[in-house]
Amino acid sequence: MIASACVLFAAGLLAYVFAPGVAFERSLDKSRLTFLEERKQMVYENLRDLNFDYKAGKYPAEDYEALRSSLEAEAAEILAEMAALQEAGAIN
Repeated sequence: MIASACVLFAAGLLAYVFAPGVAFERSLDKSRLTFLEERKQMVYENLRDLNFDYKAGKYPAEDYEALRSSLEAEAAEILAEMAALQEAGAIN
């Protein structure tokens, strides 16, 4: 009895984990602008975290400057692409 319940539970768990989900299908429907907005928020959060960690003494100044400049460059690229999409009227 217990063994069959464990087998059924394991089968249900495997089906739940490996079955294609609705959340994955929804993520495919994102527009490029939505994706860029989410990415921009992630980069901004990373910049805030980097600044906090630097002030806490976790990074030397040269590492902080290199990481900050790469994150700022990525943010600038994202903002430029977002502006180009908005100008082209590609907002979904």
